[in-house]
Amino acid sequence: MTSYQSVMARKNEIMKKAVGIDYDRFEVEGCAFDYERMMREVGYSLDEIKTIQRATRVGQTPLIELRNINRLIQQISPSGKGGRIFLKDEAVNPSGSFKDRRASVSVYQAAKMGYKGVIAATSGNYGAAVASQAAKFGLKCIIVQETFDSRFVGQPEIVEKARACEAYGAEVVQLSVGPELFYYFLVLLEETQYFNASLYTPFGIAGIETLGSEIGEQMKTLTGDYPDYVVVTHAGGGNLTGTARGLKRVGAQRTKFIAASVDLRTLHMASDIDFNRKSFTTGHTGFGIPFAVFPDRSDVPRNAARPLRYMDRYLTITQGEVFYTTEMLAQLEGLQRGPAGNTSLCAAIALARKVPSGTTLVVQETEYTGAGKCPTAQLTFAKSNGIEVSYGHRTDSVPGKNILIPRSPEELGYDEADMDALRASYIKQVIKQYQKTRFSETEKAFLQEDCRIDRPTLEHLIEKD
Repeated sequence: MTSYQSVMARKNEIMKKAVGIDYDRFEVEGCAFDYERMMREVGYSLDEIKTIQRATRVGQTPLIELRNINRLIQQISPSGKGGRIFLKDEAVNPSGSFKDRRASVSVYQAAKMGYKGVIAATSGNYGAAVASQAAKFGLKCIIVQETFDSRFVGQPEIVEKARACEAYGAEVVQLSVGPELFYYFLVLLEETQYFNASLYTPFGIAGIETLGSEIGEQMKTLTGDYPDYVVVTHAGGGNLTGTARGLKRVGAQRTKFIAASVDLRTLHMASDIDFNRKSFTTGHTGFGIPFAVFPDRSDVPRNAARPLRYMDRYLTITQGEVFYTTEMLAQLEGLQRGPAGNTSLCAAIALARKVPSGTTLVVQETEYTGAGKCPTAQLTFAKSNGIEVSYGHRTDSVPGKNILIPRSPEELGYDEADMDALRASYIKQVIKQYQKTRFSETEKAFLQEDCRIDRPTLEHLIEKD
């Protein structure tokens, strides 16, 4: 009964047992489900989450004004322009990233429900976070990674994260790129009866809400007001969703939420050939766009990360610009941090040059760095895979062929993703998944909320497809 077909046929049953959530309770009609009820009834209050996180020393991280970078921004911005950037230093969390916030609530829930262990499918920082929290609660932990191409060559950043997971006592299962990841993940869940510490449950998203609330409270103390912009590295959508929900909870209603991803749109994330032709394992469009336009593609029936509900703009940058920004942060601010948070920092620097002086921007995360995360490791790996690494302008960047490092901070920029196109793609995916073009009033109300669009726009998008 472990054939691919039989396991996939049981996936909903396996997942239900592994997360302890009856998602059917929140289904309303057709494509519609009660998102806020799911978050309210399955999750925890903000005060409860703070208590859970304090017990394992998660959260309450510093918010730092990047004074040297801000002086540089003032020097290279047009007259009257130049925002102030603040950085939420999440690298000081136990395992070195904001993912500790997600893991803390999930692992707490697993222990509370009597599970003997936890499993997470992730090639990113989340694995180390789950392993760290599992160690604190005395639970077993298995991390399943998509690590290798068909030559058994692994990404240095993923291998680095495997070492971190193992250091916390987790068992790491490393697989090659392709559909086997989800299959083997399901097999392990069924065989071990462990808790699925998914990135996309209400527990994981609720854990990030404290990040948003802390930003709001700290900015009020530092500047007297909530931030004008919060720039978030966007991949699966949980980071943006949780941060936005937390900020809104403490009253930041006018803050704009900017998603930022490395543009890898010409590379296919499930391709064996393309797998090692990228130098970023997360925070790129290979996750950012699919999860924005089809959030329920995740490993749970209903994804608690719904980025289009909160995303005001979506900016894309290049790999070379992130490497440049990583060096800038280290050499101007004395902060050596990994590439994920520097993706949003890169976009924030370019954006800060275009907004009025005094505008406040918060880059809401940093991550730890290490041997496999440093620019030298990533660029050396890129060269070994035939990628040209040189100085050049962002407009000449071709993912999978070259990595172009800017020559000066003035060359940092961004491309603006078409939010209307993303919403149109979301509606197209709903039509495809539910095989229908006629929706009830209840379904339409849900789609409006999930896409943040008015009724005439929704009707136009439905008719268009």
